[in-house]
Amino acid sequence: MLDVEVIKALANEKRLLILEWLRDPVAHFPPQRDGDLVDDGVCSLFIAQKLGVSQPTCGEHLKVLSRAGLVRGTKIKQWVFYRRDEERIAAVKGWLSGEW
Repeated sequence: MLDVEVIKALANEKRLLILEWLRDPVAHFPPQRDGDLVDDGVCSLFIAQKLGVSQPTCGEHLKVLSRAGLVRGTKIKQWVFYRRDEERIAAVKGWLSGEW
């Protein structure tokens, strides 16, 4: 059964960009002082800068993606680093390509 939170998350161009960038974080973001881009995820500050939005606005986008289970946040020091949840994304792709 398809989750309404997933539909909300995918219905925004900026959130789709975040998911695309997080698919290959090394290609889209600079090296970080704390946290590995692939293993730990990308610092929300870098995501906000790349999106060209304020940190609170970016935080709302990341919250929607997290509620849908499409990304996971890991806190390192005072920052939160985000990466895709590939298992959940694969399940969503299956739901979207299946019969309605």
